[in-house]
Amino acid sequence: MKLALSYIIFLLKASRPGLWFPAVWLYLLPLSREYFWEDYQFWAGLIFVCFPLNLLVYGWNDRVDRETDRLNPRKDSFLFGARGTDEELDALPKYMFSLFALAAAVFVFWEGWIMLLLFAGLFLSLFLYNHPKWGWRGRPPLELVCQIGYLLLVPFSILLNEVNDISWVTYLYLFLFAVQSQLIGEVMDIRPDREAGRKTTATELGITKTKWLIIFVVAFETGLLFFYYQDFIFGGMLAAALVWLLLDLLIIYKNKEYTLFQMQLFGIGSNFIALGSMIYVWWSGCLF
Repeated sequence: MKLALSYIIFLLKASRPGLWFPAVWLYLLPLSREYFWEDYQFWAGLIFVCFPLNLLVYGWNDRVDRETDRLNPRKDSFLFGARGTDEELDALPKYMFSLFALAAAVFVFWEGWIMLLLFAGLFLSLFLYNHPKWGWRGRPPLELVCQIGYLLLVPFSILLNEVNDISWVTYLYLFLFAVQSQLIGEVMDIRPDREAGRKTTATELGITKTKWLIIFVVAFETGLLFFYYQDFIFGGMLAAALVWLLLDLLIIYKNKEYTLFQMQLFGIGSNFIALGSMIYVWWSGCLF
């Protein structure tokens, strides 16, 4: 029982609960100003994007990044993911694929073949990113292109909860959001990635240039919120984040690497900020 419980804890860590928020954010976005709290399909979808899906997304990545993860001080936590032994990682596929397949079968039964196409697209993006020999995870900037796979959570939510689609501009905003999140993670992991010989956009550009790229992406997002969506509350939140990023680069941390404690603070803070933005975007419908 002790071994079984320890492996359940490992599986939970492998799904990276501290990084569930991007998937939840994308799932909830199309439901702005809609009430689904009593709909069992809504809760089934929410549970799916939190655990089986994230276990597949991050568990698959953990298997191919096992050498890098052993050098990564962020690992072995519920916030940033597991640092599995070879035995734990070798046993991972049968759990992550079976749980995903069982859950996916339910949604395909509910919504039909189109849901199967969505899952196939998601699976393809993960395969392209994680292939051990030529995966895009090690071919910058193609690892950023793979973030498109995250956007499939939006039509998944739309189909499951039977709501209207969002505009192409909102899809663009969400892609920028996913790219920004990927780049921030790469900055945090730049040292272990370099030590393991892994190439990312951050290892190729360096900390300073990658931070400028993040600033450019966030500035573009802020411009969309101010001038296209004309929302000054959410836009103001993003503008405040932009100011912080500029202070981080130009005054506070510059091109220094973050300590583990600082990364943990950033991770916890990101979850609180994500929760606040989820509530506001759902309440206001500002991205419609």
